[in-house]
Amino acid sequence: MSSEPLILDLGVGNLGNVSRALTAAGARPIVSADPGAVRAARRIVLPGVGAFRPPRERLRGELEAALRAALAGGAHLLGICVGYQLLFEGSDEFGATGGLALLAGRITELPATVSLPHIGWNRLEAHSPHPLLDGLESDAYVYFVHSFAPDADAGDGAPGKPDTETVATALHGRRFAAVSARDRICGTQFHPEKSGEAGLRVLRNFLALSGGDGACN
Repeated sequence: MSSEPLILDLGVGNLGNVSRALTAAGARPIVSADPGAVRAARRIVLPGVGAFRPPRERLRGELEAALRAALAGGAHLLGICVGYQLLFEGSDEFGATGGLALLAGRITELPATVSLPHIGWNRLEAHSPHPLLDGLESDAYVYFVHSFAPDADAGDGAPGKPDTETVATALHGRRFAAVSARDRICGTQFHPEKSGEAGLRVLRNFLALSGGDGACN
């Protein structure tokens, strides 16, 4: 079993940037879509750019089974942008598509009253202390590129109130979940690899979390 982070290649991620950022954070990442390597990985990073459906279709069959087996065996998972969205129950982008259902809620489009895609720096609002955000300023700015996002109350929260899986939100037209975590599964709607020192801190925190048996929440 490998303790180095495996970047799961679904053919749609900015893999080079993610790999360089993880290296800067102190890891020696590998990039792979081999089910055997995925099954053996203890740290998995699921990046993505673009639309929801293409990477979801790649992540089916033997590869999805390998990912689920790794998680069942104690692996930690970090989803980034579309890779984060894949963790939810499904997305409405270009028609309903089911997700991995590792986190509660659906991915819906941001309001047409604001510019789309949402590109640029935006402030995180943390809703509870969480080790993934250790060391970040309370008003940290991070970098987003997306038009769809999970609702801020994507899981079991009352309307307008973050659910128990939502660690932090951001605002662009509506409030949306920007960081989520459950057990050893966590994710960010923003791009840590494009978010400067704040993003490197998140990656270092993930590496620290996944260095033991601790959960992401």
